[in-house]
Amino acid sequence: MKTNDATYNRPEGARVIDASYVTADIKDVIKQLKDENAWEKNDRNGITLFKTPGTTVVLTCLHEEAVIDNISVDGLVMIEVREGKVNVTTEGDAFELCENKVVFIHENVPHSIYALEKSAILMTSFTG
Repeated sequence: MKTNDATYNRPEGARVIDASYVTADIKDVIKQLKDENAWEKNDRNGITLFKTPGTTVVLTCLHEEAVIDNISVDGLVMIEVREGKVNVTTEGDAFELCENKVVFIHENVPHSIYALEKSAILMTSFTG
């Protein structure tokens, strides 16, 4: 079992991120992220929900016009929009994704995410 420790910014953030099973209530986690100081201070706030040597799942809330630029992962990536609307661009294409839409991106394909409105995205990467 692997846990994530509490931090100064998330004092009640100690949680299991790898075990035989890990559960998360996405709506509750989105609310938690938007209630934290980091949401007020920054253009985004995120949390790792699950992490193993080959898989990482991160939930990120984005303010309108927030940009996650030039991402490149040594594995497959899945980006799912849980709330709002984002634009995902690759070297030659752009995809507008709204709630419950998903895009899958192969390894080492550079991509960027631009929030067209306040959004929550679930990003999963599969490596190794």
